[in-house]
Amino acid sequence: MLQKPLEGQVALVTGAAKRIGRSIALRLVADGASVALNYRTSKPEAESVVREIQSLGAKSVAIQADVSRRAEVATLFAAVEKEFGRLDILVNNAGAFFPVKFEALSDEQWDDVMNANLKSQFLCAQTAAPIMRRHGRGRIINLASLGGLLAWPGYTHYCVSKAGSIMLTRCLARALAPEILVNAIAPGTIQFPGDPPDEEYVRRVPLHRTGTGDDIASAAAYLATAEFVTGQVIVVDGGRSLV
Repeated sequence: MLQKPLEGQVALVTGAAKRIGRSIALRLVADGASVALNYRTSKPEAESVVREIQSLGAKSVAIQADVSRRAEVATLFAAVEKEFGRLDILVNNAGAFFPVKFEALSDEQWDDVMNANLKSQFLCAQTAAPIMRRHGRGRIINLASLGGLLAWPGYTHYCVSKAGSIMLTRCLARALAPEILVNAIAPGTIQFPGDPPDEEYVRRVPLHRTGTGDDIASAAAYLATAEFVTGQVIVVDGGRSLV
């Protein structure tokens, strides 16, 4: 039997209880990894994913933490290392997304999105790096967004946070090399069952469809195994950034 590409490796996916985080976690498991799932408030959903993973014969745990808070991040990573003994892959997926007109954007809304989308990635990467270096290698994958590349005035706070994620990725790729490779994924519109159809997006993009969780999970699986790619942003948007 051929060995799976992530056999023996341990991954932590933040915000993994639902949607993109869940899709990535399941794909990493399918590729052989053991996976720790982080969640903040979605405990039932996270525990359901753990049961699904365990039914496949893989090891998984769900760990609650607000990854925008340093003390909780430290506790999260200590729990992962205690449970699995190592950490090979960090997927910084946790985040927040909501529209606000620029003129109405409050300090609290700005701070909430910056903390959820950018500070969390900084804190998790900084805490993961020494654990990965103890084992001589690691992969950090940050979830950015098409909004980090395009200007959406109704989402100024979100776009700025995701642009920050892209620059954080580039800085970390240099700071943590050569042992740790750091890359980002910038999804376009990703839809799940029950979401209202985004007909305007489908009309505009060259591939004439919105993305799926599996599309993003495939990009994460590639970056988890890549050996000569760092500091890059993989745009997974069906060609939306071209038009």
